[in-house]
Amino acid sequence: MGGQDSILDGVIATGGQRLDRALADATGLSRERVKALLGEGRITLGGKVVSQASLKPDAGTAFAITVPEAVPAEAAAQDIPLAIVFEDEHLVVVDKPAGLVVHPAAGNLDGTLVNALLHHCAQNGGGQLSGIGGVARPGIVHRIDKDTSGLLVVAKSDAAHEGLARQFADHSIERAYLAITAGVPSPLAGTVRGNIGRSDSNRKKMALVGDNRGKHAVTHYKVLEGLGPAALVECRLETGRTHQVRVHLASIGHALLGDPVYGRTPSRLRPLLGKLGFQRQALHAATLGFIHPVTGTPLRFTSSVPSDMRELLRQLGSNRSE
Repeated sequence: MGGQDSILDGVIATGGQRLDRALADATGLSRERVKALLGEGRITLGGKVVSQASLKPDAGTAFAITVPEAVPAEAAAQDIPLAIVFEDEHLVVVDKPAGLVVHPAAGNLDGTLVNALLHHCAQNGGGQLSGIGGVARPGIVHRIDKDTSGLLVVAKSDAAHEGLARQFADHSIERAYLAITAGVPSPLAGTVRGNIGRSDSNRKKMALVGDNRGKHAVTHYKVLEGLGPAALVECRLETGRTHQVRVHLASIGHALLGDPVYGRTPSRLRPLLGKLGFQRQALHAATLGFIHPVTGTPLRFTSSVPSDMRELLRQLGSNRSE
C-alpha cells in the first residue's frame, strides 16, 4: 500500500442491502466509487476480500475499505517514444514495450502509455483520445500488463471506442500471445477454462475462483516448440481478463518464465535468467485483429518477439529465435 492510503472501517448497519449501497451509506463514498474499490480488491467483509457489489451482508458484519491516495484528475502529455503500428483519425495501434504502464493510477501517476499518446496526438495533429474512458485513462479500451510487451489498440474517437468495446465484449477480437513457460504443457494443445477473480489471500493477485465468483475466462493454448525445461506456447484469448494467460498457465503447472507473481523459476533455469537479467514474465501480445469500428475494414497486426525474449529463446535452443 502507498504511504497515503487511508482506511475506512465499521460495521454494516442494515442487513439485506446490496453491499455497494450499504457501504455508500456507511462511508459517504459514491456507489460507483465503492464498485471501483471492490474491483480493485480494496474492500473486506469479516476480514475477507470481496468483489461483488450485489452481495447482501448481514447487519453487524465488519468491513474495511483501503482508499488509495488521490491521483491527478487528468493525465498530462509527456514526450515518451512510441512504436506506432497503425493510426488514422479514429484509432491508433501501438507496439508497447515491456516496462511501460498503460494508464496513470496510484503508484504510476505519469510516464505511462496514455501520457505518451496525449503528447503524440498533440504534436502530430492526430486529434485527441476518446473521452469515454475518463480523464485518467482516455482512449483505453483494453490493457496489457506493465511487463508484458506487444500490441494494443487505443481509441481516438468516441465512435471507435464504442465499436471496439462491443467487439471486446462479444469476444470477436483476435488476440494471440507468445509465452515461454516452465516445462512443456501436456497435452501439447488444449483449452483452460476457469473463472478469474481477486485472490482472497493477496488483493494484488488474481486467482481461479468458484463459478459463482469472478469472471468467465477461456484460454486456448498450443505448444509451438518444446525447449527441454521450457516451451514456446501460443495462447489465443477467447476472453480478456486481468492476468488471464498468467493465471491459466500457472493453473496447469506451467507458469511463465520470469513471472514474479504467479511462477517460480525452476532451479535449473535460474542461472540463465540471472545471466540475461530477464526480470519480467515472458509474455508478448503478438497478434491483434479486429474490424475497424468506423470503416468496417478488417485489420490484423503482428509484432515480432522483442529482443529480450528472443535472446532467452536463443539460449534455450529455439529454432524461432531469429
